[in-house]
Order: sequence, then C-alpha cells, then structure tokens
Amino acid sequence: MDDAATIALEAQLGAHVIAGEGGAYTHFAVRSPRASGVSLCIFAQGEEYRTPMHRQGEFWRTTLKGDLAGAAYGYRADGEWAPEKGLWFDSSKLLVDPYAVELDRRFVHDLALSDYGVDTLGLVPHAIVPGQREAAPHEAPLFRRGGLIYELNVRGFTLLHPDVPEGLRGTVGALAHPAIIAHLKKLSVSAVELMPITAWVDERHLPPLGLRNFWGYNPVAMMALDPGLCPGGVAELRATVAALHREGIGVILDLVFNHSGESDEEGPILSLRGLDNETYAHDGDGQLVNITGCGNTLDFAQPHVRTLTLASLRHFVEQVGVDGFRFDLAPVLARSPDYDPHAPLFNEIAADPVLADRIMIAEPWDIGAGGYQLGQFPDNWLEWNDRFRDDLRRFWKGEGSIGALATRLAGSSDIFGEQACRSVNFLAAHDGFTLADLLSYDQRHNEANGEHNRDGHGDNHSWNHGVEGPSQDPQVVEARARDARALLATLFASTGTIMLTAGDEFGRSQQGNNNAYCQDSPIGWIDWHARDLALEGFVAGLSAWRAARVESFEQFPEDGLWLNAKGEAMSIADWEVPEADALAYTSSAYRFAIDRKAHSVRLDDRDAEA
Repeated sequence: MDDAATIALEAQLGAHVIAGEGGAYTHFAVRSPRASGVSLCIFAQGEEYRTPMHRQGEFWRTTLKGDLAGAAYGYRADGEWAPEKGLWFDSSKLLVDPYAVELDRRFVHDLALSDYGVDTLGLVPHAIVPGQREAAPHEAPLFRRGGLIYELNVRGFTLLHPDVPEGLRGTVGALAHPAIIAHLKKLSVSAVELMPITAWVDERHLPPLGLRNFWGYNPVAMMALDPGLCPGGVAELRATVAALHREGIGVILDLVFNHSGESDEEGPILSLRGLDNETYAHDGDGQLVNITGCGNTLDFAQPHVRTLTLASLRHFVEQVGVDGFRFDLAPVLARSPDYDPHAPLFNEIAADPVLADRIMIAEPWDIGAGGYQLGQFPDNWLEWNDRFRDDLRRFWKGEGSIGALATRLAGSSDIFGEQACRSVNFLAAHDGFTLADLLSYDQRHNEANGEHNRDGHGDNHSWNHGVEGPSQDPQVVEARARDARALLATLFASTGTIMLTAGDEFGRSQQGNNNAYCQDSPIGWIDWHARDLALEGFVAGLSAWRAARVESFEQFPEDGLWLNAKGEAMSIADWEVPEADALAYTSSAYRFAIDRKAHSVRLDDRDAEA
C-alpha cells in the first residue's frame, strides 16, 4: 500500500487493519469533540486492556501493532457529566463505535445503562475489528421501476418455515434457502425489502411488559448487523445477497437514520450520546428535538451526521452489494430544522460514485411540523404513497370515487407530475393492518402490546364485512376473499412500483394487531401452514401478468382510453357521477376493467373475480 492510500485509510473513522512495509497494524479513530479524553478498550481472554487515544481536532486516534482482525473493542470517554447542558461523559460507560460493522452480541436494555458511575462492561456489546475483504462487484441494481417489492421481516418470515432447517430459521441466511427463493420466484418478486437488520435495543418500556422490539426500528450502531438476525455477520449477508442476485432478485435494506435507540434524556448511554450528544438535534432551550416519536432525532444539518450516513450506505453497497435502500421517516434526513427538498444529503448521495445508481426509497413523512412531504423528494427517488393506499381502500369500502381511483391507477401525477412514476403503491405495510385484517376488523386490537390498545393507527379505512375478527360464516368468508382479490388485482394494475408485504399473498393475519412492533410471537410470525394457497396462486398469476409487461407500468401509457360502464369513452359528466362504481381502461400495453358492485377486476382477458 502506498503512502497516500495509507494516509487516506487512517483518516477514516472506525477500526481498520493496514498492511504496511514493516508489518500490519490496526488503526482506530472516533469522533468526540468535547471529550477530555478517550480510551480504546481491547477485550481478550476475559480482560479489558485500555489504551489512551490522542486528540486530532474533533477526533481521537490510536494505532496498535499487528493485524487485530476479529478482536473485540469499544471506547470509554472522559469529560464533564452535565446532562442539563447536554454533556453525558462517563468513563464507566462502555461505548460502541458508531462505525462498527459487526458486534459480538445483541443489545439488551438495562436501567444501569442510564445511571452515572455504573460500569456497563457486562451489558454493552463489543465491536469486532473487521478484516480486509475485497469489495463486492459493483453492478447495476437488479430492480427496475414498475417491479414488485416484497417487504419482509427476516425473523418473522422464516422462523416457522417448515422447509428451512431449524438452525437457520429466523436469520438472514434463511433467505438464501431454496424453499424461500422458490416462493419469491413464484411471486415474480423483483426485490426483497428487508426490515431493519442492523443492531437495535429495546425501548425501555418493553422489558417490564415481557416484550421486545421485533421490527428493529430502534438502532444503535447504524451499520453493524444484529447478531441475532445475522450471526454470520457481513459474510452471511453478502452470501445471501449473492444468492438472491443469482435468481434475479434484488435486495433493498430498510435503514433507520432519523433517531437512535439512545432515546430521550432518560435513555441509555450506548454510543453517540456518550461520545457526542450534540449529534442529536436540540431546540433553542437545549431540549432534545423529538419529531420521530422516539425521543431524539439525529441532526442532519451537521456534516458529521451525513458523513456517518453516507459511510453506512457505502458499506452496504461496497461490502455486501445491495441494490438500494428504504429510509424510515425520511424527511428527517433533509431537515435543518425545516425540510429542504434540496438538502445537502440528497446532493451528496447523487454525487457519490458508489451510491448514485442505487435505488432510494423514502417514507416521506415524520411527525414534525411540515413533516408530510409526499412528492417532494428528488426526481430519482421512489416514495411510499399512502394516498394510493387510502384511496384504494376507500373505493373498495364503498366510500371513494372512481376519479380518485383512476388518478392513483394512473401513477398519481397530481403528486409526482408526468415524468416516470416515482410512486411506490401498496395496500398494506408492516405498519398497520395486514391485508386480511383490513377486511376482518373495524377496530385495532393491540391489547397484547401492553398499552391498553392506545397505540397504532385508529383510522384504517377497514371494513370487517359484518363480523369482527375470524368468521366461519360462508358468506362473510366469501365476501372477504372477493374483496381481497379485488384489492390485489387493482394494486397489480397500477402504474408505478408496487409493494406487497410478506404474507398478504396468502391471507396472513396478526389477529387485528396493527402495530406489531413488539410482537416477537405468533402474532408477528408468519404461519406457513395456514396459507390460503388459492389466494397465493391468484397473486402469483397477477404478478406473472404484470412481470411480463413491467416496462408498461413505469409510466402511464399515453395511448389509452378510459371507458364507462357501457364501454363508451368517459365524459366529464361520467367522472363526476358520485355513485359511479365501474370504469375500464384500454391501451396497446394492457387493459383492465373494475366493477365495485360486482367486486371484480378484469386484467386483459384474465378474470380477477373471487
């Protein structure tokens, strides 16, 4: 390695093994601008060995002789303890490297993590020094607009699969099993979207309830894989991505950069809080900004926050080969403090040679002022379209108009304009009712979450067909099946990218729970023995129909014609009839006909009735 390359590597944060002329050495660097001292902690044979680091501006660095790949390490920071001033320095707290890529164990919440002077050596995971590995091949993303994204929770999706070996179930590696891949291919999946697989910690109210975070939207180390989901670390994820790629299936990671699991002022000291609490946004009174509902918000007006985010994204592309990313509460990434559609992070991603061609998907809302930003992300980003979800639900419930339905089917140009459609259309997602529960419950049933059924969305545009919950009434069963097929067929006929949440293709239920974030239980696990195979086959047929003409769904065909119930061209008067229940569309690319009274959808010559 030449001198310039060595200097560039040493400038990076995290732990890096460097091969020099005099032998290998390992460089450590961490940012902590207001600390009075930082120590590197190496763990071996049950002992902790501390090495004082030297300051270099905002950073602290040290170099140890030898190739320490595989060694366990962490940091301790000295300085003022004054939480009222935003200073949380406590050398008794072991701190995880914000740039860690692997950990030796999962995070566990404990009240001691917040107590000054209480050593947390036995509570906090150790980071693992990564070895040198060749970068994954940088190839164009397999996913293209118009395709089918399949959202899944790794543990919940694979834990009960009867064909996956028991020791593999619940892990990232299970996604590479032939039985899983066969199911994905049966559905013509373009890309899987993995709910968070980076290391997270439970919210502090969950352990006393006997619950734990199941979804992973409470991260601590932004690029370190959760050892429970991915025990084989980076190598396991890389091998799984490669296996899916060989079958033509892309991989999109759902990542959380809007907040961290260190939470509010009563939260744990695990990493950033103990190194640089100013990484979190504060208001004019010095109080933590909470526009995530989680107690804290990362401050993307600060360059070092964006640097960490970009490094995380590059890591997953360079070392794993993923096709893209979905960003939870994405407006936070562009706040300083107001949302800026031309925010620095957007420009930095676009200018980055590793990231510029990746698929970027925004969840375009947070809970702060001006937090709803649907349609306001960069032109090359995709966005979750909740307007599509709600307008389709309203229509099939009997409350929405054919005009609103047609606008959503045609790509939501009222939101995204006339260019290639950026909408991610969906009927249901991890957050909310499953598709089956949408048609079986008028009210949420989140009692198992321990919050007296106050959590989760209260307005779901759902309809239970006259019975709340499961029913053996043949008429109710038939009506629910009919509406499920109508909703699904409408989704697959829509312009834009479409998303299906795992299990909705075969009638998965969460027992009416529409906020199953803490249900690492049968409520959250997919029951593969309870599949509605007829519905699954129906969805597979829809997806094959769409996949055969996927390019037609990137942008609404310009040569088409809307037709009324009589098969005549729609007039202005036809569009304005409030009780209208039927419409059709025909073009050289495809045709569909929708009849709400008959609960039917026809795609070309394919009958989508129940």
